[in-house]
Amino acid sequence: MSKKLRPVLIGALGAASVAALVITTPALSTAAPAPAAAQSASVLATGDLSVAAKKEIAMKLVSSAENSSLDWKAQYKYIEDIGDGRGYTAGIIGFCSGTGDMLELVEAYTNSVPNNPLAKYLPALRKVNGTDSHSGLGSAFESAWKQAAATTAFQTAQNNERDRVYFNPAVSQGKSDGLSNLGQFAYYDAIVMHGPGTDHSSFGGIRSAAMKKAKTPAQGGDETAYLKAFFTARKVVMNEEEAHSDTSRVDTEQLVFLNAGNFDLHTPLKWKVYGDSYTIN
Repeated sequence: MSKKLRPVLIGALGAASVAALVITTPALSTAAPAPAAAQSASVLATGDLSVAAKKEIAMKLVSSAENSSLDWKAQYKYIEDIGDGRGYTAGIIGFCSGTGDMLELVEAYTNSVPNNPLAKYLPALRKVNGTDSHSGLGSAFESAWKQAAATTAFQTAQNNERDRVYFNPAVSQGKSDGLSNLGQFAYYDAIVMHGPGTDHSSFGGIRSAAMKKAKTPAQGGDETAYLKAFFTARKVVMNEEEAHSDTSRVDTEQLVFLNAGNFDLHTPLKWKVYGDSYTIN
């Protein structure tokens, strides 16, 4: 069962509409280089979570929290209403019928494959966007989702939307902030749960709160200090909603890696989420 309970994106805005709001601070990589002494405070040079092997690790880490499984590719067909007020949650990243990203996924899929099993549900998805309603969807829609998920075309569509709305913006911002693979993953996991945007409870809001407490490596700060500030800011937001109050994906996963100095996310990795133990060798 997916445990992701991402807050509803701004009103009925689609994921693409809010994705543009993720990065509100100019890319710090274009700023004047910090003095050598300040640069030395950074633990590691910028990582690259988009490298295939590291990205695979990131997908498994997120899946352990989202679906209690490392087999993230088995989640293309996943769909259910987890009772969080966001309607259906489905697919590899937990696209939601109430937050816009599911609608935009199906629109993109239909643009590339017009005669697909989900195309006829587009009017209903537009009507329920921003609500938890199942009107016009229901069990027939669930069956159509699973049917589509068996195809390479819909799997590719899910991958593309995941990257466009969540993974690529998180990694890009992480690189601009001078973060390692661990730091970039922390951004990615946060944007998956909290959504893109600039408000207090979004990824952008969490990042802004952290930057008030510590400098990013690109600003000459220490990555350990900055990530601890980011984790603290994120946990404040998580604890504001009962459904998010289990902060183990930070405490017994990301913070464990940070305390071990594993900024590269090198294997083996061992962690716990919601009390369950996982290992990547």
